[in-house]
Amino acid sequence: MKTAPSQLEISMPKYLTVLAIARAKPGMETELGKRLIALVEPSCAEEGCISYTMHQSNDDPAVWMAYENWRSEEDLARHFETPHLRNFAETIDEILAEPIDIRKFSIKS
Repeated sequence: MKTAPSQLEISMPKYLTVLAIARAKPGMETELGKRLIALVEPSCAEEGCISYTMHQSNDDPAVWMAYENWRSEEDLARHFETPHLRNFAETIDEILAEPIDIRKFSIKS
């Protein structure tokens, strides 16, 4: 039996938040940061991008995080097809210690 959505669900925007955690190989922390920060300006210019910021861990300089907010899943899918992100993805393995951990979240409050 399907239930009606709550008032909270009706009033909440359907934005999508993405956290992407990347760990650099030893000695590649600055290079990873440089490449990640280069994604900010073109990503912010994309249709559907609400915010796109890069953060470096205070505890481990090898760890970087992209904090992104998108209008929709479709906008995020288009983001993954942009030339700047495709180029990043094609060249990043040489400086990553492990695959990027990408997590998607929906607003609940």
